[in-house]
Amino acid sequence: MNDSNRPANAASSDALIARARTAALAAYAPYSRFSVGCAIESVDGEIVVGANMENACYRLGICAEIAALTAAQQAFGLDKIARVAVAGGHVGPDGALAGNAPVTPCGGCRQAILEAAHVSGRDLEITSANGDGTEAIVSRISELIPLGFGPASLKDAG
Repeated sequence: MNDSNRPANAASSDALIARARTAALAAYAPYSRFSVGCAIESVDGEIVVGANMENACYRLGICAEIAALTAAQQAFGLDKIARVAVAGGHVGPDGALAGNAPVTPCGGCRQAILEAAHVSGRDLEITSANGDGTEAIVSRISELIPLGFGPASLKDAG
């Protein structure tokens, strides 16, 4: 696995980024015009994807990461998640995903990925790619949400 905040160059990372970029093209983003895709790979190599889905009632929109986490839970379980890739940007006139800046998960999605990390017992690798697919950074969920609130935080609940 790549060191954190180093460009992702491994072929497996490129393949997962490609799946996330393709998923972004299926996003429903008529309001923001910012399409995000997420690909999640299991420890067994199975891959599921999700894309953001906006709603005219803005708060009812769903992030790509949540869609992909739901698909992962159904396909193989949160305990088997190995890696996550996120990519996003705008869909250009040629129908391709474009954008310069790597897209990282929002705070709520970081929290949801942290939950999956606690369930899996692994500090999950997150690859954040730009829309063009030309730049990516690799981080661990513990870096993206330090001092996160997880299942163990509830040990004192009554």
